[in-house]
Amino acid sequence: MDRSQKEATIAALNLELQSAALVVVTKQSGMTVAEVTDLRRKMRAAGASYKVTKNRLAVIALKGTQFEKTEGLFKGPTALAWSKDPVSAAKVAVDYAKTNDKFKIVGGSIGNVTLDAAGVDALSKLPSLNELRASLLGMIQTPATRIAGVLQAPGGQVARVLAAYAKKDEAA
Repeated sequence: MDRSQKEATIAALNLELQSAALVVVTKQSGMTVAEVTDLRRKMRAAGASYKVTKNRLAVIALKGTQFEKTEGLFKGPTALAWSKDPVSAAKVAVDYAKTNDKFKIVGGSIGNVTLDAAGVDALSKLPSLNELRASLLGMIQTPATRIAGVLQAPGGQVARVLAAYAKKDEAA
């Protein structure tokens, strides 16, 4: 990789990290191409990204972002996972680490807060932004459904009473 390619890689990574809410630093030594491709596919499906880069280039790309404090995590063969959602990259990384022994979480950062592996694990247990939206929408819709049920109940009771009287008259 020549100097211009390195500069382009750094600029592209820096641009993506500017808009990210979460960065997870991982170790993936010994993983096959198929395993890395599978991990990338899972990350993409969750709205996250995963990239294996040289540590020096990653540290340079982190300069000027809110994740500068993570530069101490880059030792050995590392890779970056990031997402705009503050939870999705952590969820995918933790789930993948449970199934693959070659994949380890080193740490990460959410905003200006640096996390260790346990912090990333705790973050992965939180509901994602979409899950929070769905539960909020469910809570908003529940009172309206209850009100509609209460309003319909008297009409249904009147209809059942009238039907009972009609059956009583037919029997007599």
